[in-house]
Amino acid sequence: MHTLFRSFALAGLLLPLALPLAAAPIDTTLPAKVQQALKTNKLSNNALSLALLPLDGPGRASFVNADISVNPASTMKLVTTYAALDLLGPTHQWKTEFYSDGLLKDGVLHGNLFLKGGGDPKLNMEKLWLLLRDLRANGVQRVTGDLVLDRSHFIQPDLPAFNDDGGDKNKPFLVKPDSLLVNLKALRFIARNEAGKVTIRMEPPIASIQIDNRVKSLKTAKCPGWPDVRYNPMTQFDGTTVVVTGQLTEGCSAQTYLSLLDHPSYAAGTVRAIWKELGGSIQGQDRIQNVPKDARLLVRAFSPDLVEIIRDINKYSNNTMARQLFLSIGAQFRDPADADDGQAAQRVIRAWLARKHIIAPHLVMENGSGLSRAERISAREMAMLLQSAWNSPYAAEFISSLPLVAMDGTMRKRLKHTSLVGQGHIKTGSLKNVRAVAGFSRDSNGKNWAVVAILNDPKPWGASSVLDQVLVELYRQPKSNSSTAQR
Repeated sequence: MHTLFRSFALAGLLLPLALPLAAAPIDTTLPAKVQQALKTNKLSNNALSLALLPLDGPGRASFVNADISVNPASTMKLVTTYAALDLLGPTHQWKTEFYSDGLLKDGVLHGNLFLKGGGDPKLNMEKLWLLLRDLRANGVQRVTGDLVLDRSHFIQPDLPAFNDDGGDKNKPFLVKPDSLLVNLKALRFIARNEAGKVTIRMEPPIASIQIDNRVKSLKTAKCPGWPDVRYNPMTQFDGTTVVVTGQLTEGCSAQTYLSLLDHPSYAAGTVRAIWKELGGSIQGQDRIQNVPKDARLLVRAFSPDLVEIIRDINKYSNNTMARQLFLSIGAQFRDPADADDGQAAQRVIRAWLARKHIIAPHLVMENGSGLSRAERISAREMAMLLQSAWNSPYAAEFISSLPLVAMDGTMRKRLKHTSLVGQGHIKTGSLKNVRAVAGFSRDSNGKNWAVVAILNDPKPWGASSVLDQVLVELYRQPKSNSSTAQR
């Protein structure tokens, strides 16, 4: 019965309009408590798209508003990361390299130093520091020429800027991808008040950014949960000045992350800052140019495996890394007819879905992260993708990349003190008018389900409680005895 049910269920997914509902056990109504949660939050039943599929045991599949086009927000990352696992492979790595067009003698590099980006989504401060240490270990101390950045790995698509609330454009989650993405282009500002003196430090210490510290010292009993420290960047012809205002209590500290520079300025500034700390110097200017064919490789560093990359993307919903991964798919399989790597990725992913017999007429991918007003999918299509991932050779790697309910990632604070703690791997999604969950969850019988719940509404406030109720109701499946489970 188990095999027969799965055959019917899969057929129902591939041809949803051709089979009568009686061909498989399917629910088409929302659970009563989910309907009540929608009503409590003043949301229409039609705002919620739902798809539930049993994966390894008996159960009634559910499809409610499952065949309409919806914005999935960050659950779109599931499409990108699963496609990358299958297309690039779980051990895929990116490389970053230093080259030179000059001679090295007695610690002096007589020529230019080229830094070639390979699209690494996780070229963080530690990795760059180790790469520069390796450069130093290979005898380079002083560079007489320029620092030259090669950003040619990606053919970038020209996409509209996205800012959901129209607020601070310097938010790190808005950082766009780049062939030479260094440290997610993030600047960390640390404010500390020690003995009545407030200091502001910045990591990395990029020379073109100056700090104007106007923060006042306070004497109160305890540190506030949200310190009043505000950062106002002002760009001038000779660099950027960050005016810091507000007040900070003695003995307290606060930190924030901003993205203030473009990719070349940040990459060059970070390289120079670390190189200076290592005792090195670069006498020339910063510029952009492809590495000459006759340049000599000095050092090379590899990224972590793709498995670690998708874990960062899905656990913490990292938009920039997801967009970087999307373009990496395009760059790997680029065709001369593709205008850019975004277009190439779209083409390749659609062909990949077709090979898996996943029909997805509603799927629209713009950047692969869900940070988009254009991206679309249906709940049924997402459920089909999850069912395919469940049966993939890389199922374990994919599932473990998703947040554990009530334990880590973006699900860390949700559904605590319930029976669902640790029972599901769920990716979340949130935009101004979207709330979504998608992934894998267990029921009270220990059976696994693919679950997709996407809510699109102009005012989705409180909608997370609706989606949590979906997971709770899924867990409360009727108890099945052992004989029923074995049939």
